Amino acid sequence: MTQAPPKRIVLIGGGHAHVHVIAEFGRLPLPGATVTVISNVFETPYSGMLPGLIAGLYPHEQAHIDLRRLTAATGTRLVHAHAAGLDRANKRVLCTDGTTVTYDIVSIDVGSTPSLNSIAGAREHGIAVKPIAGFLEKFDTLRADCRRPDGPRHIAVIGGGAGGIELLLSVRTRLRAEAVDPDAFSFTLITDGKILPTHNAQVQSAFRRVFAERNMQMLEDRRVAGLRAGHIDFGDGGSLAVDAVLIVTQAGAPDWFRTTGLALDERGFIAVGPTLQSLNDPAVFAAGDCAALVETPREKSGVYAVREGPPLADNLRAMVQGRAPQPFRPQARHLALISTGERYAVGSRGRLKFEGAWVWALKDWIDRKWMRQYQAIGSK
Repeated sequence: MTQAPPKRIVLIGGGHAHVHVIAEFGRLPLPGATVTVISNVFETPYSGMLPGLIAGLYPHEQAHIDLRRLTAATGTRLVHAHAAGLDRANKRVLCTDGTTVTYDIVSIDVGSTPSLNSIAGAREHGIAVKPIAGFLEKFDTLRADCRRPDGPRHIAVIGGGAGGIELLLSVRTRLRAEAVDPDAFSFTLITDGKILPTHNAQVQSAFRRVFAERNMQMLEDRRVAGLRAGHIDFGDGGSLAVDAVLIVTQAGAPDWFRTTGLALDERGFIAVGPTLQSLNDPAVFAAGDCAALVETPREKSGVYAVREGPPLADNLRAMVQGRAPQPFRPQARHLALISTGERYAVGSRGRLKFEGAWVWALKDWIDRKWMRQYQAIGSK
């Protein structure tokens, strides 16, 4: 009697949900199953700690998970490559370097990128914050440039969500800490609507106050039409002189999704049902920012990516064992903890709002606790 081949689980991307899957299958291996992760980076940055990393509150290693160590310790195969397509007919992942990886079940957790097409010149004159690994390299270059006597002094961020606000406040903290003359810098936040549109009015007011206290400019209801060298051009015809522009606008999906034949939502993200499976291919799962839960749509947030890890692992295990995957029901509201670039944060949940150093301490404790689950695996 011929033994059935092992089920090949392939994870595209080392995002928050996949980190949990890797750890869970390492903790409780499944006979007859192999796990492979395809990632173009060896370290997974944790989005919750990104503001603290940029501000200089965390060293690099505290805010990253080492995929080489995690996969080695859990018996997971790691393929260092950039996935760029699916051959679903032959169940193969296609990579830009010509590498192909065959799967029985595939899961995609590759995050998102700022949608730059709506801003002319954004690719040439702006710095996109995602993917995070690429941004961190560019930020290091910006820091070095800012230390020059003739370096950039006016820094702008386009995007008024929590990510944009945390980014600019964190950049301010870091650049001022490294500057000979901190007061030579100026900072501007630009958003085409009101800041923090998914948060209550009290939270919005708190950050307007924080910006005013730090003499930072906040331009609400200003649509950016284009970027050119040294300038931001607005839709109303005005412009603003700047030295560097960071972009944290509405998330966009990787272009290669459109070549897969998978069902996508109107913004190009992989449309999944409650089990995190593709609507038109049950062998394909997706999680994190690159997935769109069509029945229970939620904002793009690391909170949901983290919480999708356990149900994703359970459903991949169920598929291998021939059981029915179970639905994931994300909570309607979640606790949001938004840092001010220092050891101080503002928290909200629904209509509630609270702030203080203790809120940052709570956020720090939650973030470190989550990271320890995965950083401790394989460490000596």
